[in-house]
Amino acid sequence: MKLSLNSIKDRHSWESKGVKLPAFDIEAVTAKTKANPTWVHFGAGNIFRGFIASLQQELLNKGLADTGIIAADTFDYEIIDRIFRANDNLTLNVTLNANGTTDSEVIASVVESLKADSSNEKEMARFKEIFTNPSLQMVSYTITEKGYAIKDMAGNLSGLVMADIENGPEKARHAMSFTCALLLERYKAGKYPIAVVSMDNCSHNGEKVQSAVLEIAKAWVKNGFADEGFVEYLSDESVVSFPWSMIDKITPRPDASVEKMLTDLGIECMSPIVTEKKTFIAPFVNAERPQYLVVEDKFPNLRPALEKAGVYLTDRDTVNKTERMKVTTCLNPLHTGLAVYGCLLGYTLICEEMKDEELKKLVMRLGYVEGLPVVTDPGIVSPKAFIDEVVNERLPNPFMPDAPQRIATDTSQKVGIRFGETIKSYAALGRTDELKAIPLVIAGWLRYLLGIDDCGNEMAVSSDPLLSELQPKLKGIEVGKPESYNGQIKEILANKNIFGSNLCELKMDTIIEEMFVSLILGKGAVRETLKKYLA
Repeated sequence: MKLSLNSIKDRHSWESKGVKLPAFDIEAVTAKTKANPTWVHFGAGNIFRGFIASLQQELLNKGLADTGIIAADTFDYEIIDRIFRANDNLTLNVTLNANGTTDSEVIASVVESLKADSSNEKEMARFKEIFTNPSLQMVSYTITEKGYAIKDMAGNLSGLVMADIENGPEKARHAMSFTCALLLERYKAGKYPIAVVSMDNCSHNGEKVQSAVLEIAKAWVKNGFADEGFVEYLSDESVVSFPWSMIDKITPRPDASVEKMLTDLGIECMSPIVTEKKTFIAPFVNAERPQYLVVEDKFPNLRPALEKAGVYLTDRDTVNKTERMKVTTCLNPLHTGLAVYGCLLGYTLICEEMKDEELKKLVMRLGYVEGLPVVTDPGIVSPKAFIDEVVNERLPNPFMPDAPQRIATDTSQKVGIRFGETIKSYAALGRTDELKAIPLVIAGWLRYLLGIDDCGNEMAVSSDPLLSELQPKLKGIEVGKPESYNGQIKEILANKNIFGSNLCELKMDTIIEEMFVSLILGKGAVRETLKKYLA
């Protein structure tokens, strides 16, 4: 039993082990997709494999679709070779139920995988073939927040994007430049309609894609790589749309206990790999059962019947309200709070943190006390019910092997989204002085960046695109020497690109600095600071 098209032909072997198999003709779907593709997805990681791909699988199983998804990766080409192509583009999804049971299913809706590498002629020829085909309905993304960032901390275009602008579409390397280059091919082929759909965890995600793509397109027009009509094409949302969306499903890194369970069933070659770019990934995905996807129903060239697979198709305002509810209140801020303090306090599992009295208090205050009062009810999902599910079922789920170290990744790209909107809401009401948990998380994050845990030991700091810029600003600060602090964090707190607002102008710097100094008093200071401010 190996994850391959040939192996799953022996349906009895797999199904007798409780593994659900595809109920559609994979060869027929593959052939039709290659001839007339309808859906390309960039970002071939766990959230895509464990959630998005399973949506199309459900439609295929029900006979409501006849084409699959073409998966591509802009960042780590190794996973295309070692995870997708090595397993015939199949994924084994393992759902971790809160009651301790699991459900397993082979996902076969991905029928082709590509490397978004502009230097690879073969891959690029296929990309151009796909994007110039009138049949293509949508291109979607799960590339994380940083995948849309074309500017640095100072608000200037990054060196990579500047190079893309100078070198032109044929040599595009940034995910947004690559997207723009393929849309240019589609424009030149016949101005065919398409939906460009971000499915990432970030506020106004469709707007972020649109803004980045248009900025690059305008620069290419200026540099003579495209004509003025290209910008007009991208600006007409009746032809090229950028729907907003909200996604929610926790898909942690592959867990050893799940690998063992699958191996014990007789399924071979389930071991995770670590790529050169430090992606930790496996042929299987383990994930929680709860999942939400809300998408603005704006598709100029038709779309899959996603509503038949449980997706909410609605208007932009409802998407925005649902996304705001989740990202700024009901889940993501709680996750970030648990991430930075979990690392500082030596935790390796989110579920274990939920047994910690102080961390539970932090989560409850973040969500119910500071978040809910400024959240607008989207009408399709109750904020109170959503956060109840998060706090009572999802975060404490002992069968969800999610780590604070994973969630702490790229925090600089998240704090402005996860806390910035709530801060703005309180600022508009003149009530920022009522905030305690949010400043505590911000202070905790800056304390985390020192790379010293609450026991005074060195600890690894998760990767972050701004790490090399932020850590030098904290130079001179020593845990155990509060006198070593002399205002070093003020410059960071004033950065609107990080927090969405200048926290010094909002007069939040005083409380954050007070908390930060408390956090560096010495061993055990993190625990005592949490007790002090959450009393």
